[in-house]
Amino acid sequence: MRVHVDMTLCQTHAQCVFAAPEVFAIGDDEELVHDATPGDASWPAVEEAARACPVQAIFLDED
Repeated sequence: MRVHVDMTLCQTHAQCVFAAPEVFAIGDDEELVHDATPGDASWPAVEEAARACPVQAIFLDED
């Protein structure tokens, strides 16, 4: 699976960072950075991060 973040929607509320800190982080430029292809063990947290996003900017795709 793959993680996509629509950066035009993202408002850096950082709810995803709290839900899945191994995948999402706030970079030095105060913008969200993420691992687009996290390991299988991270997927429950990634799914929670997508649900927690207040602007629904996180999309999960099956490859």
